Amino acid sequence: MSTQSKGKKITTSVIRGMKKKGEKITMLTAYDYAMASLLDEVGVEMLLVGDSLGMVVLGYESTLPVTMNDMLHHTRAVSRGANNAMVVADLPFLSYQCSVEEAVRNAGRFLQEAGAHAVKLEGGREIAESVKRMTVSGIPVVGHLGLTPQSVQQFGGFKVQGKGDAAAQRIMEDAKIIEEAGAFSVVLECVPAPLAQRITDDLAIPTIGIGAGAGCDGQVLVVNDMLGIYERFTPKFVKKYANLSDNIRGAVKQYIEEVKNGTFPDQDHSFL
Repeated sequence: MSTQSKGKKITTSVIRGMKKKGEKITMLTAYDYAMASLLDEVGVEMLLVGDSLGMVVLGYESTLPVTMNDMLHHTRAVSRGANNAMVVADLPFLSYQCSVEEAVRNAGRFLQEAGAHAVKLEGGREIAESVKRMTVSGIPVVGHLGLTPQSVQQFGGFKVQGKGDAAAQRIMEDAKIIEEAGAFSVVLECVPAPLAQRITDDLAIPTIGIGAGAGCDGQVLVVNDMLGIYERFTPKFVKKYANLSDNIRGAVKQYIEEVKNGTFPDQDHSFL
């Protein structure tokens, strides 16, 4: 039985405690009230309002066009649907890279205006001061290392990170730096499983993997991917637990047919 399924409010101390007890952490993205309510009900511990909404909800080619207003809007909706789960909001591109002061101010807006419990931001040593200032200011932080989508142009595409010795060493060092700066957890995306395991063993804070193998303390997926709703691209690390696109198509086709042939609405769905 998960910690969440017992109806316990998930906090940073709960997440840290799950690592100590060896209990795996579950995280899924959520972008609206209805999905957040469902995921919260069944016991997902952490709901990530990811800037991935730019692709799977808003139809952009990448996460880069997503704005603070976009993220705040969707975070408010998710927060209204989360009774027990921790709501983590992504800081979007250029909302934290320009200055530490701006980073802290924008991070604080997610807690103050949108009801989030924590924020997530991408990067290692280059954002350490921002992470430190956020945590000192009372803003819980989740780090994000490996393949960081906001830097995909710099990486030259969606590629596994940390394959060479030097690259692996840098990610390991960055993970320790982010931990020391005050982050209570860190996402590891698209890094070799053995490297993710080493980082997990080395850190006192939990690691949450996405394409990083089973050795992490928890896992995260984009909910639209794992439910088979988003069909433009499916990463290798995604397991589809459902294929809702086919179900939706079938339901809508039946609706169209019944409206066209006059069988809907019938007496059961009319006021007499």
